[in-house]
Amino acid sequence: MTHQNPRRDDLHLPAGGTTTGPWAVSVTPETASWSYSGLRVLTLEPGGRAELQFDRDEAIVLPLAGGCAVECDGQRLDLTGRTNVFAAVTDFAYLPLGSTTSVSSTGGGRFALLTARATRRLPFRYGPARDVPVELRGAGNCSRQVNNFATPGVFETDKLIACEVLTPGGNWSSYPPHKHDQARPDESVLEEIYYFEVRDGANGPGMGYQRVYASETGPADTLTEVRTGDVVLVPYGWHGPSMATPGYDLYYLNVMAGPAPERAWLICDDPAHAWVRNTWTGMAVDPRLPMTSAETRGLS
Repeated sequence: MTHQNPRRDDLHLPAGGTTTGPWAVSVTPETASWSYSGLRVLTLEPGGRAELQFDRDEAIVLPLAGGCAVECDGQRLDLTGRTNVFAAVTDFAYLPLGSTTSVSSTGGGRFALLTARATRRLPFRYGPARDVPVELRGAGNCSRQVNNFATPGVFETDKLIACEVLTPGGNWSSYPPHKHDQARPDESVLEEIYYFEVRDGANGPGMGYQRVYASETGPADTLTEVRTGDVVLVPYGWHGPSMATPGYDLYYLNVMAGPAPERAWLICDDPAHAWVRNTWTGMAVDPRLPMTSAETRGLS
């Protein structure tokens, strides 16, 4: 079989490997060797401020730890944020294509900037935490929580699709393995970024694992340990499971975008493992879920 894409051996980007200036993580379409998806993580000291320019991209400011003010198009949005990614679902701000923006934080923190190459300019907007659908997906030791804050049908963007996944220690997530690298009625072409954080255990930092392997679209063979601040790129191929090791809860942020004129998140399970879904019938969701309560989302 002839693959359409070259083999990618650079899919795992360890924490610190893309740090530049205030950016703890910096992944652009150019550095990822693809066309649409990007992610930067901004670190601000208390009282810190950063000026941002998005010439070709739309973006979302998503607090990972702390709150911030976002100014754009002569308007200001104050994001409450959260203590950390395991504590709460957060509010967020949408930034239009071609905007000049500032992000400032009285208390300091870390803020993800999710980007996608866009063609349509939408307005600067606030995304309330209370409006984020929280889905409990899977069952048993394949249970996980999905915060669908910027998925199709939930929040309008031009190209950008994003969600957060929280997986209790010992569980398997992004499983069965799936892909989205062909344009078909049941599948869309999406470049995907996984950004990871791992909750500390009793004696310090923990780890998880991520798998990416070849599909007809291109060769890939990655099984890697991931820790807080690590990134895994998925240009094509089957991906999953994302494994939370026992004792260490796993968080990952998914950032996706692609070439289709219609923004859609359509995936195809690996047929060798799709049968696993049938074993979940009648099985309870892990009682540790959801990790975030109604109170932390402002729903009490």
